[in-house]
Amino acid sequence: MSYFQEAKAHFIASHQNPINQVLHHLTNLLAIAAVVCLFIDWRITLVCLVLTQVFALGGHAFFEKNEPAFVKYPGITILASLSWSFDHWFGLRQVLGQSGAKE
Repeated sequence: MSYFQEAKAHFIASHQNPINQVLHHLTNLLAIAAVVCLFIDWRITLVCLVLTQVFALGGHAFFEKNEPAFVKYPGITILASLSWSFDHWFGLRQVLGQSGAKE
């Protein structure tokens, strides 16, 4: 298993509470918005980045009651998180799972 796959598996295991999952999907949307807003107004970017941390850390503190995944896998966690959200938002997990079963 690659380092990224290990990080993503740890990320998924650390995010079982449905409310925490919603907060992390929102966090990922805000992270994407922060990148877009960087070209519009840096202050909006700053607000988005602060909110990502409030929602993510709040989800772990109040709902999941565990350490955020970035404690064990710093750096790559944002990619694992975005990958996880894209799997859910666009159904990529189901598509990739079906294509793997056909081979």
